Amino acid sequence: MSTGNMELESKRKMKEQCALRKDIIKEFLAEFLGIFVLILFGCGSVAQTVLSKGALGEPLTIHIGFTLGVMMAVYVAGGVSGAHVNPAVSLAMVVLGKLPIKKFPVYVAAQFLGAFAGSCAVYGLYYDALMEHTGGVMQVTGVNATANIWASYPAKHISVLGGFVDQVIGTAALILCILAIIDGKNIGAPKGMEPLCIGLIIMAIGVSMGLNCGYPINPARDLGPRIFTAVAGWGMEVFRAGGCWWWIPVAGPMVGGVVGAAVYFLFIELHHAEPEKQGENNVKDKYEMVTLS
Repeated sequence: MSTGNMELESKRKMKEQCALRKDIIKEFLAEFLGIFVLILFGCGSVAQTVLSKGALGEPLTIHIGFTLGVMMAVYVAGGVSGAHVNPAVSLAMVVLGKLPIKKFPVYVAAQFLGAFAGSCAVYGLYYDALMEHTGGVMQVTGVNATANIWASYPAKHISVLGGFVDQVIGTAALILCILAIIDGKNIGAPKGMEPLCIGLIIMAIGVSMGLNCGYPINPARDLGPRIFTAVAGWGMEVFRAGGCWWWIPVAGPMVGGVVGAAVYFLFIELHHAEPEKQGENNVKDKYEMVTLS
């Protein structure tokens, strides 16, 4: 047997022995790894900016970090789980019937665990720089605050109601645009380009809605890292800061996810022509689309 054939046979046996059979486990791992990548690039870009005191980063580089983080997350997990990497997206898909409700807790658990693991990776990556920057004193607020590397905190001008509305609108915009991109009966995006387009949604939200609290728009992305900071040295102040701000980027995006899904369905999807009528209306499915379900 040639060397090439032996390698193929070895890979085949390994696949037979190690490959997972249950789809839900595959989807759990995909969601876990997808949001891990999102946090690694997104929070990593914040860490580089904060710990270099702006010398190696600025708001735009943070927007780019999260944009590319989301894009890569969708490339990593999209073909397996749909790469929701956001409980608000998963809830929207449940509401629209694109995700079985029995899978929802599994997706959410994977997303929170992946976000926590990603936070650990960023902490390990920048541990030495963090210690030099803080002198070992972990501050949640103030000039030398570093907890904001991992989770969102409100600007001084924003109220609780204003913060909640901010998260509802931002997440609704995210869901609405995602649904447009994956809608095979709309213009959509070319096959394989959906992750890039979804990443660009994050860029659009970042440059237009980041003033109030930094556009968390993802309960797992915010709460998972916040829990990490609570146990990694910043303490329970991460939950008390900003008038107990922590629940707003959890509840607001979940409401916004449902709002965005409802708006797209009622304004666009509900009115799509039936397949046999599309020719009469001169509507074409230009691209074969993938879905997030």
